[in-house]
Amino acid sequence: MSNVTSLRVADLPQNAPTTFSLRPGAEALSDIKNELELLGLRKLSFAGEVRTQGKRDWALTGKLGATVVQPCVVTLEPVTTRIDIPVSRVFVANWTNPDEPEYEIPEDDETEPLGPEIDPNQVMIEALSLALPQYPRKDGAELESADYTEPGKQPMTDEDVKPFAGLAGLRDTLKKDE
Repeated sequence: MSNVTSLRVADLPQNAPTTFSLRPGAEALSDIKNELELLGLRKLSFAGEVRTQGKRDWALTGKLGATVVQPCVVTLEPVTTRIDIPVSRVFVANWTNPDEPEYEIPEDDETEPLGPEIDPNQVMIEALSLALPQYPRKDGAELESADYTEPGKQPMTDEDVKPFAGLAGLRDTLKKDE
């Protein structure tokens, strides 16, 4: 198993996979934690292999594992999440950028242009970033309702902003007048 973070494509064997295993040290974990704006990062590991795919393309497959600590979106208290996901990337030699001005990239797109090196460390950080919960929430954390209105006036409720809420109020007023 290779512990090298960057693999030169020209040096990779065509007929056998090249394995890798990454376990960043304390300093690297701290750098990644700061880059991803996490409260904590533990047990980060990324292991897998790089192998040829077709004549000139390369495929990287692996398993990413990490324990991350993020602030709760409601209370800002620490929320710990375990991440264990498969990771896959295909590095394409004949990469062409889309010509359309507003080209939409599919959400599950795993293809990237092939450069002179394949960097499993960079793939690890990118995959971790994409796997982080977008809105981590501590168990039982609920948003409190907040009412903002002028003093002495009734605050609007969710019911008030519904399209027919005004008609229901008018109907009730008309019934009272009868």
